[in-house]
Amino acid sequence: MSSAAEQETAREGKRGDAPGPVRAAEVNGRHREPGARRPLVWPGAPTPLGARFRVGPDKVSGTNFALWAGGAEAVELCLFDEAGSQTRLPLTELTHEIWHGFVPGIGPGQRYGYRVHGRWDPWTGARWNPAKLLLDPYARAVDAGRGNDYGALPPEVYGHVRDWPQQHVADTVRDDRDSAPYVPKGVVVHDDDDWADDRRPKTPWADSVIYELHVRGFTKLHPEIPEELRGTYAGLAHPAAIGHLQRLGVTAVELLPVHQYAHEDHLLKRGLRNYWGYNSIGYFAPHAAYSASGTRGEQVGEFKRMVRALHAAGIEVILDVVYNHTAEAGELGPTLSLRGIDNRGYYRLHPDARAYTDYTGCGNTLHVVQPHVLRLITDSLRYWVTEMGVDGFRFDLAAALARSMHDVDMLSPFLAVIAQDPVLRRVKLIAEPWDVGNGGYQVGSFPPLWTEWNDRYRDAVRDFWRGALPDVRDLGYRLSGSSDLYAWGGRRPYASINFVTAHDGFTLRDLVSYEHKHNEANGEGNRDGTNDNRSWNCGAEGETEDEAINALRRRQVRNLLTTLLLSTGVPMLVAGDEMGRTQGGSNNAYCQDNKVSWLDWSLPERQGPRGLLELTTRLLSLRHSHPVLRRRAFFSGRAQAADGLRDLAWFTPQGKEMTEPDWYAPASTLALFLSGRDIPGRDARGQAITDDSFLTILHAADAPAAFRLPGPPWAQAYELVVDTSREEQEGEPGTVFAGGDTVTVPARSVLLLRVGG
Repeated sequence: MSSAAEQETAREGKRGDAPGPVRAAEVNGRHREPGARRPLVWPGAPTPLGARFRVGPDKVSGTNFALWAGGAEAVELCLFDEAGSQTRLPLTELTHEIWHGFVPGIGPGQRYGYRVHGRWDPWTGARWNPAKLLLDPYARAVDAGRGNDYGALPPEVYGHVRDWPQQHVADTVRDDRDSAPYVPKGVVVHDDDDWADDRRPKTPWADSVIYELHVRGFTKLHPEIPEELRGTYAGLAHPAAIGHLQRLGVTAVELLPVHQYAHEDHLLKRGLRNYWGYNSIGYFAPHAAYSASGTRGEQVGEFKRMVRALHAAGIEVILDVVYNHTAEAGELGPTLSLRGIDNRGYYRLHPDARAYTDYTGCGNTLHVVQPHVLRLITDSLRYWVTEMGVDGFRFDLAAALARSMHDVDMLSPFLAVIAQDPVLRRVKLIAEPWDVGNGGYQVGSFPPLWTEWNDRYRDAVRDFWRGALPDVRDLGYRLSGSSDLYAWGGRRPYASINFVTAHDGFTLRDLVSYEHKHNEANGEGNRDGTNDNRSWNCGAEGETEDEAINALRRRQVRNLLTTLLLSTGVPMLVAGDEMGRTQGGSNNAYCQDNKVSWLDWSLPERQGPRGLLELTTRLLSLRHSHPVLRRRAFFSGRAQAADGLRDLAWFTPQGKEMTEPDWYAPASTLALFLSGRDIPGRDARGQAITDDSFLTILHAADAPAAFRLPGPPWAQAYELVVDTSREEQEGEPGTVFAGGDTVTVPARSVLLLRVGG
């Protein structure tokens, strides 16, 4: 198009030179004689949505296709052969806004997509364009073809003329070029796996330890995994990968997004790719690029075998899911699926309807209040639980899903549906309890059944160990389960997912090596990524040969890790932190699909006998062995018996219980006593739960400090179990101290002492 008149023609919805429908006498390239007894497309059924292979009428096998497309005028099913040639079949049956049909002879492995006809009027939110091939939102497998190989997204994948000279109206000019050669296609999948031989670990929340990892990055450099399996689901299922998880002692892996996702144009133009995967386009399909076995449905079976292998090792699988937005971005983004099916039905639109309401920072927000959008999300969640075997979900920007019309609403349709769903209410549910919109920060507000990423825990622990806390009030809450946030509505301490690092932000090693982000490799002028790192570089920015600084950094890593694993709540580790992984100061490696992000398995060997991995394993073993470290109920702080012993007590360096003024005074030392006597709850046989008692001393000052150990009734004696001032932890039994003794706490260290005697 090149004239204002032609632009107006596009606005009016005329199809121009868009490809026409195929003749009804062709299917899959075969000619069917006129008058043939079997119709080309049988009526089929409107449910289930998606492409489902089955045996139809007269015992004829084929595939039923069903697509919700509210407001559409017509829908064409497009089938692709091995050469990429397409056959276009009109779906003429319409039931409750679902277009459907059964195509005999179509089976597993068939690639397909849709073309949806309707008005082109961006000013009212209507963006139908039949020139654009659309991915089925319910596709269970996706063949991306060459989708990742282009130096930029081809202009054909946009519903509008991307390069229109007048950019302020570019999104309103319809592009009539065929996008089919350039976009991902759905794949028909048939799998009747009933999971009869699988045993889910069903680890209770209080006993859980989460390990956040990236399927590709965790396995890409592992020397014991065959090269052809590295970076894949099969690689994560390999005994070498699972063996590390078992030896470490984690109970669940939280996988960064594995839904089919797309790469952003601005990254491709810079020679980069989306590595993290928070750019979903297929909510039922495992990301094809992580498959070692193929992309014509084989990735589904490979994913299931991975889940089975992890389950057999006692490890649950939690998926990080991105239902708040899609890869179609804002009004200047590509048309890949939902935008072309029903833009107004799937997305939250700005009041002028041409633009999108963006609570995610990614250009669009799914309109979860709409029944068909809510159905898409819950159908997807149930599918991953019942047919793919996963054990739970971490919801990216969950506050965006909890919005009703505008405000975050804890009685929203999404949360209400989850609460009553007989499948979903039984799995692990983790909220990232914020989004980027007004009122989006909702830490502590999600209802029972939900746990939350607790960023207040992260901030308090980081600030304490860098000497930036004005007092220890907030830290006290964070170490003991964050009762100020979660002690309501029947919630428990395990509602708090405690973490010091996550995929976004510094690694644990970088947290003590950099005070400023170094994201230059992303090509955005180091503007991306947060500036609020709450980090301390211990005296030098970045890598250094100064052994005193490096020793201090290793100690600070041990302090942070020990604090995390001894805190009440559910700890989350990030893959590689237990081995000192670095990203070179990048705190936003979302587009670094390279050694910046991949786990370096040679780290423990190259770093020498530093003991970080051994310390992590030791702490997790302690946690699993001692129920007092993984309580199912909040502390009362009240005396449990006549001797005055409390289930939780806080002490000053003078060995006295803290008083109200102590909490408001600047302090670099905090000690907490956990009583193993009369732990609330009973074991599986109805017996009372008792355990050892522990005293934990956290000391963040740069000089040693004298600390008087509490005497009776708290303890007659103490045994030293962990001392983070040591590079390596010595075996038990450790040093023994008498109650009332004064001990020297090394500078910047954590001491864990078990009560004895």
